[in-house]
Amino acid sequence: MILRRATFTSVASLACAALVLSPATPATASTSADRIKVGDVQKAMEDLVKTGHVVGAIGAVYVDGKRVGKGSAGSRLLNGKGGVIPSTARYRIGSQTKTMTATAVLQLVKDGKLSLDDKLSEVLPEVAEKDLVERADEITVRNLIQLTSGIPDYIGPDTSDPTRNYRPTDLLAASRKNSRQVEVGTFNYSNTNYILLGMIIEKLAGRSLAAELKRRLFAPLGMRDTYLPTKATEGIKGPHGHGYAPDESGMMRDVDQLNVTAMLGAGGVVSTAHDVSAFQRAFRRGKLLPASLTKVITDPPPGQSAPPGGGPCAGNPEFAAGGGGSAPGFTAATLTSSDGRLQFAVSLTLAMDDAERGTTPTRITNALKSLFCPAK
Repeated sequence: MILRRATFTSVASLACAALVLSPATPATASTSADRIKVGDVQKAMEDLVKTGHVVGAIGAVYVDGKRVGKGSAGSRLLNGKGGVIPSTARYRIGSQTKTMTATAVLQLVKDGKLSLDDKLSEVLPEVAEKDLVERADEITVRNLIQLTSGIPDYIGPDTSDPTRNYRPTDLLAASRKNSRQVEVGTFNYSNTNYILLGMIIEKLAGRSLAAELKRRLFAPLGMRDTYLPTKATEGIKGPHGHGYAPDESGMMRDVDQLNVTAMLGAGGVVSTAHDVSAFQRAFRRGKLLPASLTKVITDPPPGQSAPPGGGPCAGNPEFAAGGGGSAPGFTAATLTSSDGRLQFAVSLTLAMDDAERGTTPTRITNALKSLFCPAK
């Protein structure tokens, strides 16, 4: 299992080692439902399937919370089987989960229960006492959010059992076996940071990460179809698309039953186009955090330049950079305008290897162009 953060920089392609959320560019014009012309979302999904090795594609466009277009193409299962995917189906959002986890942590900061400068060894002393994290007395909460802790990733053979219910400490132990690649304060993409943030949330809130995300985000925002699975074999609820990845022999295998206990706050959330758009709309419009704390997520960390935002074509809405997640069998993205009023949410279930999966953000960018760039 490989959990990646897909970064979409307006009409740019994938950058796996990317910020949790890249910064939004200032909105130059307001987005309104009666001004924005949206192309045929159904055709855009059909075109995505035609690019090859895309089993199914669902997508929707929202303006000011109102759905103005939807589409579903391909099939639920490989080779045209299983019928169509409902456009309202749930899907894995991958590393888009990180923004939700970071938001919950920063709400704890806003509530005075935590400081961005708190050391990991102070907040979670057990990880230092058990030597689960090297240099825990130097790493701050801010480092974890901005991926500048230098803690190695845990992804690998020790965390690849599809049926084992991993505890967060199991993932930390797997990470501890890997060597540090950068110093504290230097950006390095590692899912382990968000496992630790999930542990901090659970400790301070006194409830599970799944329950706290629901209490702080999903319920208040009306995200009724969104949840964080908690068991290894817990699948996606309801009819949905299945993704595929090659096994050792090269044969495509159904990877629908991803082990969510090896993802947790780094990439485990299951959502819908409606719900993830609601989250992005609230986040971008400042309804979840004060601006000073939102910037902890959106501003680039030290040493990282801000990827450009912008529109897919002149005279159309400007989109904030960032907004994707990916793992074997799927890519998902929620592209949102800089003012938070417009969202294009899309989920692709795939039958391709990791190398080809890296092409999916470019394909999604082309779909974005087809929806918002007038034909010449």
